[in-house]
Amino acid sequence: MTITENEAFEAMLAHHQNLGDEVARRVGALRAAVESERAYEAAAAEFVAYVADEVLPHALAEEHTVYQAARARPELAATVEEMTAEHRSLASSLERLAQSSSGPDALAQAEALGALFATHVGKENDLLLPPLQADKTVDLAQLLVQMHRLTEAAQHATSTEEDSSAPDTESRMLSLLLDAGGGLAEAGQGDRACRLVAQAWAVLRVPRPDLAVRVTAALHRLVRSVTAEPVTFTAATSTGEVRNGEPANEALLDVRDLAPAQRHEAIFAAYSALARGAGFVLVNDHDPKPLRYQFEAEHTGEFAWDVLEAGPKVWRVRIGRPASPAAGAAQGKGGTGGAEAELDVRPFPTSSVTSPSSPPTTPSAQEPASCS
Repeated sequence: MTITENEAFEAMLAHHQNLGDEVARRVGALRAAVESERAYEAAAAEFVAYVADEVLPHALAEEHTVYQAARARPELAATVEEMTAEHRSLASSLERLAQSSSGPDALAQAEALGALFATHVGKENDLLLPPLQADKTVDLAQLLVQMHRLTEAAQHATSTEEDSSAPDTESRMLSLLLDAGGGLAEAGQGDRACRLVAQAWAVLRVPRPDLAVRVTAALHRLVRSVTAEPVTFTAATSTGEVRNGEPANEALLDVRDLAPAQRHEAIFAAYSALARGAGFVLVNDHDPKPLRYQFEAEHTGEFAWDVLEAGPKVWRVRIGRPASPAAGAAQGKGGTGGAEAELDVRPFPTSSVTSPSSPPTTPSAQEPASCS
């Protein structure tokens, strides 16, 4: 069924209204519990689950659809950056709420998050969507379809019923972990914080989509604090030949149009299918550095990571399985042999599979959180 641009616009407004109403309703339920001095934990858990399962996946989907279209308009670029930062603030507020140790504290965090979200969707409705609707080069209906697909893919996971009366030990452990990572980043140890979160999640990993979303958001936020590491570009790879800026005879994996959940499935499946000495080129629309921390946590000394292009709109990285683990230990930290030039990209902002010869379709047995 094809919808018109006006119908797509109205559908986006209606969805924002529904999200806002559901957030406000859960804030009200938590407020009622706290003010009546009843047990507040169930209402707080319901609030956290809804934001993690509905609001944050929607926010990530927006960044890959509506926000990308808006960013192409110079007059909207600053607004997009501001609203993207608000998505990170929503994730941070949710983490603080999950760590709350009292009813009043939980309510204060929930009310702050609810107020931020209401202001956020108001700006999107008034400042971003109308100019996109008026722009004849923007297909708002197609953006809506893509956004729904990305949101559904991020939400897709099998969950099991849990005893709501039991303490959520996994969530609490993750909250403490992310709090420690944030403290390290604030102390100027952003790289250590990223490695801690990636390595701990590799150990803790459980089939909890709400926790995976929190890890993903935290890693992307922590990566912004890593300011001291230059990017090393490689002019050649282990294949010894480059054509049109890409390693010859190797698959190209373009994940820009895939949902976050689909991205990590495709990337890790591609890596798992590699023979020794082989590789593929990952094409992404933002800095995949969180993915590299994940590779370091799960495949130490077993992968090569060669930066071919580093933004500001397109990132290309060759990911390979080295001929020997020793070679991977060196390559996983930056480039491979060949002519190299070092370029410090600290001033730069961070922001389908395209017919590889043998596209892998089977994900690895244990899939990490989507960090790509």
